[in-house]
Amino acid sequence: MAAFSKKEEEGLSSYYNNKTTVIQEARVFNESPISPRKSRALLTRIVYLLYIGENFGTQEATTLFLAPQNCFSTRTALRQMVYLSIKELAVSAEDVIMVTSSIMKDMQPNSEVIYRPNAIRALCRIIDPSMVQGVERFFKAAIVDRTPSISSAALVSSYHLFPFAKDVIKRWVNEAQEAVNAKSSASFFGSSSTSSYLGFGTSSSANTGYQPMPSTSYIAQYHALGLLYLIRRQDRMAVTKMIQQLGGGKTGSGTVLKNPMALSMLIRYAAKRPETDVRPSEGWLRHKSDMVNFEAARAICEMKNVTSAQLAKSIAVLQLFLSSPKATLKFAAARTLAGLALTRPASVATCNVDLESLISDPNRSVATYAITTLLKTGNEASVDRLMKQITGFMSEISDEFKVIIVDAIRSLCLKFPAKHASMLGFLSGVLRDEGGYDFKRAVVEAIFDMIKFIGESKEQALSHLCEFIEDCEFTKLSVRILHLLGIEGPKAPNPPNIFSIGVLLNRCLDDVDDEVRDRAALYLKIIDIPRLAETYVKDVSREQAAQEVARPSSLDTIGAPITRTTTPAPAPQTAEETQSAFVQQLAQVPELASYGAIINSSKSMQLTENETEYQVSCVKHVFREHVVFQFNVSNTMPDTILEQVSVIMQHSADSGLTEDFIIPVPILSSTNSPGIVYVSFTRDAPEEYATASFQCVLKFISKEVDPATGEPEDEGYEDEYQLEEVELAAGGDYIIPSYSNFSSEWDRLRTGASITETFTLASMESIKAACDSIIEIVNMEPLGGSQNPAAGTTVHTLQLSGLLTGGGGKVLARCRMTFSRGEGVTLELGVRGEKREACQLVIAAIGD
Repeated sequence: MAAFSKKEEEGLSSYYNNKTTVIQEARVFNESPISPRKSRALLTRIVYLLYIGENFGTQEATTLFLAPQNCFSTRTALRQMVYLSIKELAVSAEDVIMVTSSIMKDMQPNSEVIYRPNAIRALCRIIDPSMVQGVERFFKAAIVDRTPSISSAALVSSYHLFPFAKDVIKRWVNEAQEAVNAKSSASFFGSSSTSSYLGFGTSSSANTGYQPMPSTSYIAQYHALGLLYLIRRQDRMAVTKMIQQLGGGKTGSGTVLKNPMALSMLIRYAAKRPETDVRPSEGWLRHKSDMVNFEAARAICEMKNVTSAQLAKSIAVLQLFLSSPKATLKFAAARTLAGLALTRPASVATCNVDLESLISDPNRSVATYAITTLLKTGNEASVDRLMKQITGFMSEISDEFKVIIVDAIRSLCLKFPAKHASMLGFLSGVLRDEGGYDFKRAVVEAIFDMIKFIGESKEQALSHLCEFIEDCEFTKLSVRILHLLGIEGPKAPNPPNIFSIGVLLNRCLDDVDDEVRDRAALYLKIIDIPRLAETYVKDVSREQAAQEVARPSSLDTIGAPITRTTTPAPAPQTAEETQSAFVQQLAQVPELASYGAIINSSKSMQLTENETEYQVSCVKHVFREHVVFQFNVSNTMPDTILEQVSVIMQHSADSGLTEDFIIPVPILSSTNSPGIVYVSFTRDAPEEYATASFQCVLKFISKEVDPATGEPEDEGYEDEYQLEEVELAAGGDYIIPSYSNFSSEWDRLRTGASITETFTLASMESIKAACDSIIEIVNMEPLGGSQNPAAGTTVHTLQLSGLLTGGGGKVLARCRMTFSRGEGVTLELGVRGEKREACQLVIAAIGD
């Protein structure tokens, strides 16, 4: 078997992964008569290459797109393969409109059922937006067709066409409503055409391998509901009415939706609505589908202000799932309970017996969430037992789940400080295990919290950290730990038991970096001469300590005005502090309370010069379904009062954003500056990452202040002030820097999404300038020192790593650059990610 597998792997590599050979063999489509077997095999290879990330140039894609047009005349499975290939090649090929007439023939009502869905999907990929109105009749008829596969194909295609032809597709709302309200799916066995669709009765479709959707699946309802919501989502009242009509009342029994996926999606729509009368119905907890039961239970658990009685019913459903033989149900229930335990641990505690039985579950992901929930809901007496159980399977789970467990233990340390010994022992143990940066950082942060809040654990915790940095492979962690040792070490009861400064410095004398060796030698000399230590160390430490005490909180400086002095206002030390301050600040704004958690906040961007009368900076906050722009506005003129201060933002109509509201500053003087203006936008498609450029104007009513009374005049005048443009872009808004092991992650993501593009950066005068510019634009973490190319080099590879916010996963970029004087830098940008959207964002950031 091993020999066969090896041979098979080598055969696939040589047979499929050769783009040149595939293009040369395209002449098989010109044979007469055409060979269905050869043609289908070649089309399969083309599609395979596209799926593994092979890039065809425009000319190559066009050749392969147009070559198999003779295959439209065949009545075999080859015709289906043609549709699949042209759908994939249409993205990069030219002259795709040429096949429209062939596709339209298969869309006619008298065509065989097996070809009509394929034709509809293919037409969606190649049609020009201006032509949508011309095929409106065909799509309307297909949406209400009695054959579910045809109806679903038309509905899904309409969904994809909506961003390009909104006005036309909005007219199809009645047809979409009819598809949702269909009493039953069409019987597949009602006509000769449907017989051939199933592969019965005709030789032409007998070998298609097509497996039809069961007649009771009602899958068209799922697709119709998605399109209906897309059309109506800007109309809150229409969406509310739709949910009420399709929801089936308070019991959920009167709903016309028969498809479990459709009901689950309706529940999600209901969960988004703040109105009480369209919240998820408790009747859905008793649905015959596990999918619907879980979705309803999860939605109720995530609702705000839910009563204990309502919550108990949802928890009871999830508790039943914990004992299910299906791993997916156990995982979903355990994960939901783990999230609920953060806010309602007492309610979740009723499931502890069932959760304990899952600790030994063969699915380690289920066991991880079970143990995490128990850590959040357990009592002090169960801590030691849980620690022993956790230790057994830490080596069997991924870093992602290890971080979840470590974060739970971090909270447990503060909840039961008397049990710090066993928890610190566990943390120090896993600190020596293999793991990536995120995992090790989570462990170090947990130990930091123990040092800060549990005094009895300080000396032992510092000792463990000292042992760790001797072999630590992550420079950032070593720096943080050394900084902490410098602060806490001298305060320990017996510092020599923790570490020896002399030993650490002597090791640094052999470092490869000249500056490190020089500093180590300097401080070894200072330690030996008390007078030098008194001058160069103690005084500096005292000054730094004084500055630390005087440093204001993040909330105090988050919107601080820019002064006219040369000394800038103090800012928060870390990104974590800044993000935490934003969370606290926005939580106090009632209009933003329903937006949920902040996915990412950008750095502050200055929109005016320092010397201007009105100084404005902007911070962008990205939520799951919204983007909020925070404008920090300062009035530097003591003799003028500004009223009704707002910022007007203008953007293109197709940006994917819809303005919700503006929260102005009522009164702004030089004494109460800065004031904060909020402008909120809805992300029309939360699953997409909208980018846009905004023209911004500061508008206000200006009133002079009477110097005698200090009161503003009764009447003022409207005025406005032009601000710099604000951009919502990939770097800094949707992508955040993240460390990773580039080589291993790059190999892991080879089966994920992948895009490669070539750019000419003519304005770059060196490889170093190109590296700095790329890092700034995409806002990703440079790895392995690749951001510092050797001086004078003309060939270099920059490695970057980041995370796409909102659960978009990891994204890596490999920037291969060559420099030629007078021509600039030629960049080959290869991007791999867990989602294609991440790759597209990085490419778009460089392309713009």
